[in-house]
Amino acid sequence: MKPLGLHNYFVYILTNRNRNVLYVGVTNDLERRLYEHQEKDQYQNMSFSSKYKTFYLIYWERFENIEDAIMREKQIKGWTRAKKETLISEFNPEWKFLNDEIS
Repeated sequence: MKPLGLHNYFVYILTNRNRNVLYVGVTNDLERRLYEHQEKDQYQNMSFSSKYKTFYLIYWERFENIEDAIMREKQIKGWTRAKKETLISEFNPEWKFLNDEIS
């Protein structure tokens, strides 16, 4: 993914294969973080992502400031499932898995 500025931070939402579980996170390297989510599952880590197999990227936002990214992550985490679904659907109407589009 091409850089926006000197610093890039991402708020992202992952889901599982059936799209019935959502995971919201923040990172400074989205590609690496997606890899880590999948890699941890191979070691039977009992993290939320491993337990619910949330490895599929369906939403992301980019920020230049970490404080803004963290505030946004907390905001989205506090939302209802319905509000998160609306956000995702506006960004990614078909809820396609976007993992391969991040590079």
